[in-house]
Amino acid sequence: MNLHTSFEYLLQELAMVMTQPSFQNFVTIVTGWIFARRRTVTGMLVAAGVAGQRHHSAFHRFFAEGAWSLDALGLAVFRLLEPLLPPEQILVAIDDTLARKRGLKVFGVDMHHDPLLSSRRKAITNWGHSWVVLGVIVRFPLWPERAFCLPILFRLYLGHKAAKRASLVHRTRPELAVQMLRVLCGHGKNRRFHALCDSAYGGQSVLCELPANCDVTSRLVMDARLYALPEPRQPGTKGRPRKRGQQLPTPHEMLQTRAERVTLNLYGRRDSVRLVHTTACAYAAPNRLLRVVAVEPMSGGRKRQAFYSTCHAATAVEVLTWYALRWSIEVTFHDTKTHLGFEEPQGWTRRAAERTAPIAMLLYSLVVKWFATEGHRHYRPLQQTWYPDKPHASFSDMLATLRRRSLHEQTFVWGLHGPGSQKILQTIEHVLALAA
Repeated sequence: MNLHTSFEYLLQELAMVMTQPSFQNFVTIVTGWIFARRRTVTGMLVAAGVAGQRHHSAFHRFFAEGAWSLDALGLAVFRLLEPLLPPEQILVAIDDTLARKRGLKVFGVDMHHDPLLSSRRKAITNWGHSWVVLGVIVRFPLWPERAFCLPILFRLYLGHKAAKRASLVHRTRPELAVQMLRVLCGHGKNRRFHALCDSAYGGQSVLCELPANCDVTSRLVMDARLYALPEPRQPGTKGRPRKRGQQLPTPHEMLQTRAERVTLNLYGRRDSVRLVHTTACAYAAPNRLLRVVAVEPMSGGRKRQAFYSTCHAATAVEVLTWYALRWSIEVTFHDTKTHLGFEEPQGWTRRAAERTAPIAMLLYSLVVKWFATEGHRHYRPLQQTWYPDKPHASFSDMLATLRRRSLHEQTFVWGLHGPGSQKILQTIEHVLALAA
């Protein structure tokens, strides 16, 4: 079994980060990952059609002992995406997601908050891995109004107990996010990056540790203490210089004053809101000027919210638009778990656990990039008269197109000729479309 030639050309760009034998194993694993129903190493070997040709331990060792770096592989994917990114600033999204696991001996497993089972009244935890993910937000020329979050960097979060069992220093999720930002910003020293994250990654542990070429947009609590910049010190003034200026109203107090009414087109809907914005500094970062935006929805029953951005010259609508783009990483988590088996790998040693599951998200980035640049020419949606207004291809359509084109390339080299051959080819192509 082989992937389509155009997709294999895309994989060739990643060959520089690993040895030739490792890259050959990587291509085999990716091929099996695309076609397998269950994404275990042995399941991928069966799907790739190489089971029995080589011992399966060689492919287990690729993850557990292979001489390659996950960060280097992610940065190689970033270089593939870089020509599609805007020159002024690169938007990245950061968030964490739960990969449910079973077994006590799997490295890094612990009880983590499960957002799918939890409600506002009751928080539920589940056994598994907690992954902190950084993805690049890309708008392709094919869909200028549609934003994709393509993951490139990953960190496995270890709770206090898991870190103690592994004899490792505990790092919080925001600290892991800062690690990834430093890797990415150090790789692109001449580029400007802009991180979009929720309130879990918007505190002082991220705001005060940002790389010099990185901004952040995040949520703010409604009772946040805000200050003006300290006034210039007058000659002859005694005492310690002030660290903070005059205290300003909190976001909650800002909405008690006169506000601007704006209609926003975010999250696929139109909302009328009351909006107040100002420039201020947070208590933890008194010298970092922020654009603070307080919002009160006029309909829908949603509560008041506050946001901030280190791009203090931005407008309030720009800040809200940036934050709304963060939702694309949630779509990525859903698609990789549903269609690429992000939770299914069963490696239990440290390096296997840290390097197997992220391949699913890197593969998501590669499939979307392939479809946007090459695969969309071959996209043939199934005839569904009950669903006539589907505007765009979903990720499952992109994955099915890659499978179908790969099978088409191998099947149609048979060169059938003569009476009835056209019907045979049409029947085979229809079966491939259904199977994909």
